[in-house]
Amino acid sequence: MVIGKGSKLYSIINLNCPRCHQGAFLEANPYKLSNFNKLKERCPKCQLKYSIEPSFYTGSMYVSYGVGIAVAVTVYVLTLILGLALKPLSLFIVIVVALVLTGPWIAAVSKSIWANIFFNYNKEIAEKVN
Repeated sequence: MVIGKGSKLYSIINLNCPRCHQGAFLEANPYKLSNFNKLKERCPKCQLKYSIEPSFYTGSMYVSYGVGIAVAVTVYVLTLILGLALKPLSLFIVIVVALVLTGPWIAAVSKSIWANIFFNYNKEIAEKVN
């Protein structure tokens, strides 16, 4: 299955504008700590204002919780698949380390998912700005 423009998953994975799927969603890479998780005010391509209202992305914290749980469960399943017989404390430490390392990505993807809930892809606008 190819994830192409027009799918919400394309916008989420690539951290692109939810409306045109071309403009950048973040100011910089999620792991660049000087601009940690800072969103652009508008899409550089279609000029979509990313924030509908003040504190709009507060709701992305709920999404972040779910994505964090998914990462933790994935790490746990990987330890089972790899046959690592970890004690509960060791497993906990491995999961915490994985969450700390993926934290910036989780925060960025959660904001992208939140934006994609409220904004839809518009093919006409995407073709216009291309």
